[in-house]
Amino acid sequence: MPGASTPGRPPRSDSTAGVLFGMGAYSLWGLLPVYFIWLVPAGPFEIVANRVVWSLGFCALLLTVTKAWPQLIAAVRNKRILGNLSVAAALIGVNWLTYTFGVTSGQAIEASLGYFINPLVSVLLGVIFLKEKLRRLQWAAVGVGFAAVVVLTIGYGRLPWIALVLAASFGLYGFMKKRVGPRVDAASSLSIETAVLAPFAAVFMIVLSLNGRDTLGTLGAGHFWLMAASGIITAVPLLFFGAAARRLPMTTIGLLQYFTPVIQFILAITVLGEEMGPERWIGFGIVWLALVLLTVDMLRNYGQNRSLRRARSAMLPAASATPAAKPGQGRGNDAAPPLPLD
Repeated sequence: MPGASTPGRPPRSDSTAGVLFGMGAYSLWGLLPVYFIWLVPAGPFEIVANRVVWSLGFCALLLTVTKAWPQLIAAVRNKRILGNLSVAAALIGVNWLTYTFGVTSGQAIEASLGYFINPLVSVLLGVIFLKEKLRRLQWAAVGVGFAAVVVLTIGYGRLPWIALVLAASFGLYGFMKKRVGPRVDAASSLSIETAVLAPFAAVFMIVLSLNGRDTLGTLGAGHFWLMAASGIITAVPLLFFGAAARRLPMTTIGLLQYFTPVIQFILAITVLGEEMGPERWIGFGIVWLALVLLTVDMLRNYGQNRSLRRARSAMLPAASATPAAKPGQGRGNDAAPPLPLD
């Protein structure tokens, strides 16, 4: 019928909303360096501790408003889900701390590098843990990415550990979240992860306050509310991402993820005033080449799979319309073989 959407494809308005939600999520994540700079002189440990505690409060409010406490309780009672999310909490804690340290210590460029190479790490994790076989372009992308790390190590005069820790921790975090799958919604997942980290964060904040080294209550109301806003700033992009993931294919999500490191990289050079030497430009250029190879492979594989799905969809109605053979009647020589339904 005119105006009807293609089966298996979300309506155009829904796809547009998904793209907007995705751009919003990745753009907000990309702007985090500016927010963390505003929080200085708070150190990375204090920033992350506040981020955890205030996020937990925001999640509790969100769960109450959306009446999602039963889903949270069900997830907590499942030992496997709770175990996976506890590991995910430790990984995202390492990721947050490393990223905050990188930005507040004048190394935002290297922090952005971590998210540029994260897709390559995710591919390697699929090989290591899921026994996936890489296609030729994927192998080429991984090889080029390894060469980029070598070049950047020479350029930095050291191993770019901030980038590598960020890529590895976020890649493993995504792997643990994939093991949980759709059994836990975004709000419940974030609530459990922050609840796991909250006792450690609360103890650190108390010790910092007792030693007179905290900035939360000593630098005025403006600084206090900026720190408190970390709960909203943490949760909102995640909720946007969840809304995008429900509306868009993973290929589109994979392309949108480059928004974050691109924005971080531009901010590091223009706003934060970090310098890029020739060796770093060469290293980053090689990384971007690896990402081009990976993206081309992803788009080509997605196109082939979509063509195959369309072919199967077109053949299924024809197969169902074919009259069934009468009992005892054999198939002709030109009869079509059974359609694979997997």
